[in-house]
Amino acid sequence: MSERLDRLAESHGIQTGYISEFGERKLLTDEAKRTLLGVLGIDPDTGEDGTFDEAADKPSLACRVPEDLVRRKAWGIACQLYSLRSSRSLGMGDLSDLAELAEIAGRAGAAFVGVNPLHALFLADPGRFSPYSPSTRRFLNPLYIAVDALEGGDAAIAALRASEPSLFGGLDGDFVDYRAAGNLRGRLLRAVFDARVDAIREDKSIEAYCAGSGEALRDFALFEAISAYMVAGGYYAGWHSWPDDYRRRDASAVRHFEAEHADDILFYLWLQYEAEGQLAEAQRRAKASGMRIGLYLDLAVGVAPDGAETWSDPDLTVGVARVGSSPDMFNASGQDWGLAPLSPRALAARDFRPLGDAFDALTRHAGAVRIDHAMGLARLWWIAEGSNSAGGGYVRYPLGQMIDTIAKVSQRNGCLVIGEDLGTVPPGFRSVMAEAGVLSYRVLYFERRDAEFLPPAAYPELSLACVSTHDLPTLKGWWLASDIDLRAETGRQTEERTSEQREERRRDRRMLIVGLKEAGVLPEAHERVASGEDPLPTEIDQDLTDAVHRFLAKTPSLLVTVQLEDMLGSVRQPNLPGTTDEYPNWRIRLDTPLETLADHPGFRATAAAMRDERPETP
Repeated sequence: MSERLDRLAESHGIQTGYISEFGERKLLTDEAKRTLLGVLGIDPDTGEDGTFDEAADKPSLACRVPEDLVRRKAWGIACQLYSLRSSRSLGMGDLSDLAELAEIAGRAGAAFVGVNPLHALFLADPGRFSPYSPSTRRFLNPLYIAVDALEGGDAAIAALRASEPSLFGGLDGDFVDYRAAGNLRGRLLRAVFDARVDAIREDKSIEAYCAGSGEALRDFALFEAISAYMVAGGYYAGWHSWPDDYRRRDASAVRHFEAEHADDILFYLWLQYEAEGQLAEAQRRAKASGMRIGLYLDLAVGVAPDGAETWSDPDLTVGVARVGSSPDMFNASGQDWGLAPLSPRALAARDFRPLGDAFDALTRHAGAVRIDHAMGLARLWWIAEGSNSAGGGYVRYPLGQMIDTIAKVSQRNGCLVIGEDLGTVPPGFRSVMAEAGVLSYRVLYFERRDAEFLPPAAYPELSLACVSTHDLPTLKGWWLASDIDLRAETGRQTEERTSEQREERRRDRRMLIVGLKEAGVLPEAHERVASGEDPLPTEIDQDLTDAVHRFLAKTPSLLVTVQLEDMLGSVRQPNLPGTTDEYPNWRIRLDTPLETLADHPGFRATAAAMRDERPETP
């Protein structure tokens, strides 16, 4: 290895080595260093040393943590918005469903309701539905607009149902059919717009909204209009497939399109106006129901390489690299998330305003925000074009300035910040985040000391505790080892490893029972199981489910999240990382409609247990 190559890489923010989640020291190959230097535009043979500053890791500001929350800990409910089912939603949950869920949860004693990222995807291609691969993080997904809440929405639904009833068929299945639901909702939204276009052109509130959102909104609306035009002409929704003269915002063909398609662009501007209005209304209803925090939204770690953000501002991201993750316990070869990394150089040159703008847009109508893969504030695993994920490496960002940027917004908008710090966490990262008032993300399954589950007292106060996440098995699925079965069925691990994991899970179930007993929350009916006198139950019953949540509620963690899937006894997890068509990722709908949710026995029992442990009233 060349000392000069190491020095050159480190000086440009490339980590030549890192500590894996198993505590092992891993070194980058010279080939990986050279490739990543090339991605950054540095010649590995003749390039000059960079200016990456270690001192930039120290933040000077802190995010908002209300004193009331320190005195009186809170709990809330997490869900996937698309999974909500109601008699009025059209094939997938929408923002009116979110408002209804918030009111139900508020009446049940919850302080917040959390959802998957609501970022804009690709309206012209509803088949691109992963919430963590957005076109942009600045704006909202119009498919979540509740059409019947719009002026003229009911009339548009009635007219289309009468003329093309087939469009409304097949929307009530177990899985979201994004193409069918997206086509229907897109048709309805355009019908409402076309019927009101004259009034919309003259609406001063829409005009003020557009003016306040600046060029970024105009660029996004223009991208969406061109995307729809391209899809109609046989191209893809993302700009990588477009003719050369449409691939840049400043191209002459784009300027001509903009001049000729004013109403099409206005349509996408109006959609954002209505989506943000409905999100604001959901937060208003959440707070009116008694919630202290209200909506808890999610910030994705990056954007799609062919979306609106990279098209309108190509210098902000690095087009010849993708974001992923290093090899870990779940993926021995690492992961390629297919996202475009933000350019550290461009961020610094713009005083980190792009990050602040995205965070500001997200927190205007939220009481809390989760930063997905929060380690991305310090470093991201970059994979150069032509390389696989195992051949990537960590590229650093100035953590202190990144945190200061979000802290300013957190204080201005009065929003809590939770950092999802799972996986390979850099040394010292969690302590820096704690000093900056960013809550850690603690998942029961991972909070262990060897084989034993950590007691509630071991959880840090400045954290959010939960049983599981969207990428992990539900509590019932974990008990049944359905995640292990899924990995075996999808060919993601060997028979030998599957057998080992099933044996480990049997041990883990036993240790969880013991942990519940030691915490004083184990139901009396399971005492003999804890002592080994009775065998482990084959399924987890309601009393045991509630005991697990009581266990978390007894932690010092400021927040505890209960997954709606766990309250309803669901087995299937929302997403199985590392799969595409092998599993219905981001498509699974809840069996229980909102109209009967408050009376569901599991919902009532778990909510009662959480109210007992964390009452919302002093």
